[in-house]
Amino acid sequence: MKGKTQHCHNLPPLNFYFRYSLFLILVVVNVSATRLSNHDNVGAEYIPHRRLLHSTEHYPLIIDPTLEFENPRIKNAYIALQAWKNVILSDPFNTTANWVGASVCNYTGVFCQPALDDPKENTVAGVDLNHADIAGHLPGELGFLYDIALFHVNSNRFCGNIPQTFLNMYLLFEIDLSNNHFAGKFPSVLLKLPQLNYLDVRYNEFEGELPDELFEKKLDAVFVNNNRFASELPKNIGSSTVSVLVLANNNFHGCFPASLTNMSATLQELILQNNNLQSCLPMDIGNLKNLTVFDVSHNKIEGALPDSITNMVNLEELNVAHNVFSGSIPKSICALPHLVSFTYEYNYLTGDPPQCLNLHEDRKNCLRNRPNQRTTSQCSLVLSRPTNCSKFGCAPPHAPYLPPPPKPSPPPPSPPPCPCSHDTPSPPPPPKELSPPPLPSPPQKSPTPVPSSPPPPKSSPPPPQQKSSPPPPPPHADIHLPAPAPSKGKQPPPPLPCSHPHPPPPPTPPKPPPCSQQQPPPPDTSALAASTSHLTESFRPPPSI
Repeated sequence: MKGKTQHCHNLPPLNFYFRYSLFLILVVVNVSATRLSNHDNVGAEYIPHRRLLHSTEHYPLIIDPTLEFENPRIKNAYIALQAWKNVILSDPFNTTANWVGASVCNYTGVFCQPALDDPKENTVAGVDLNHADIAGHLPGELGFLYDIALFHVNSNRFCGNIPQTFLNMYLLFEIDLSNNHFAGKFPSVLLKLPQLNYLDVRYNEFEGELPDELFEKKLDAVFVNNNRFASELPKNIGSSTVSVLVLANNNFHGCFPASLTNMSATLQELILQNNNLQSCLPMDIGNLKNLTVFDVSHNKIEGALPDSITNMVNLEELNVAHNVFSGSIPKSICALPHLVSFTYEYNYLTGDPPQCLNLHEDRKNCLRNRPNQRTTSQCSLVLSRPTNCSKFGCAPPHAPYLPPPPKPSPPPPSPPPCPCSHDTPSPPPPPKELSPPPLPSPPQKSPTPVPSSPPPPKSSPPPPQQKSSPPPPPPHADIHLPAPAPSKGKQPPPPLPCSHPHPPPPPTPPKPPPCSQQQPPPPDTSALAASTSHLTESFRPPPSI
């Protein structure tokens, strides 16, 4: 025992082992970090786009101690904007050249207003870098823009994803990320912003599904067209309060959502063009009586055009081209008071009334005595098979069978005889031909007062319409990218003096994304060159910068 005790006393102290072990760990970590750094430098050029999708890095920002800021809000904005400037890879118009110094409110594209909670303090209320052709990504430090109400970066070359720190922008009212190279799943972080009213993510590379939460949020306009979304449309889509819903040029498939007919109180423009929807139109589609634009062209929708479309008394543009519609066009559709354009080419329709002759584009149907129609064999191949709308499993049931062989219905049960009746047994009566039930009247809702929407910066030129490549060889149907209607029932954000109310669609990006060396090629837009003459003036391309 004594020997063991003496032996223990001869051991080096415990601190020596701890320090020696720590030294070895530091050496190993340093060597590993060096190897990983070298490896990253070699492979980074091949995976920058994927790396940015999961980036959590924060670039160190050293603030000049001699700078004097008028308040902490401006200092936070300085940190956010300088961090953003540090990750910009290309700024061909030198938009951010004057992002220097503590006078943040003088930066190009930055707008300040008195803070809502303290009017004595100035704060950054809006950022508008539309059409600047800037390449880079959005750093997490942008979350320091706590008081921002408007964020417009359309028509640039930003890539990666949307930082989770955008959750700090609790006053954000409008966000326009269109015409960039953002990728990944739908940026659900934006759906957690309590004041958000206008959402535009079109012309990007988002993919996957649209979250159900998108249609539960009180938004006025949603543009998700021209991305890579591929899924069935959420069943709760009819819960949305939007006035403009543009889902065109993706790969949505499955049923035409029957719940869309619940949006009669608010929906004015519905664009589902160029997807892969395969079903019949709901019989009560006419409930959408406030629609001015209805475009379901370039899908696989079958059956007859429902008579209830006659109830869309405000309809101006109707496009059902490039589908599998059959039967005759109800003459009352062409008599709608405001209808100026009705396109139904490339279907299998067998009758169009004279009222449609001034509105129609009817080639490649099965219409007698009309030029440029399908051949008899092409028509018989489709029309010989009755259209069974129930086969798609969409509820509620849609259009009837075509051709409509009316099957006799069993007679309704006779009421119980009263005590004074002297009915004698008789052969069962022949089946009565039941008349179709009347269409349910659309729910009447009193219109809610529309407050003025917050003015976005006027300096942002309207992003022009961009077109997508059509899947079929014939010319593509018109794409109508509408201007959003004013917001409904939202608390407006801080007023922004340099703004216009509705940011429109973007132009074609001039260059491939800088942070992805294998960017998917842009769609061929040649087939759409002549299809956008109907767009409103606010969506025409701006003059060159």
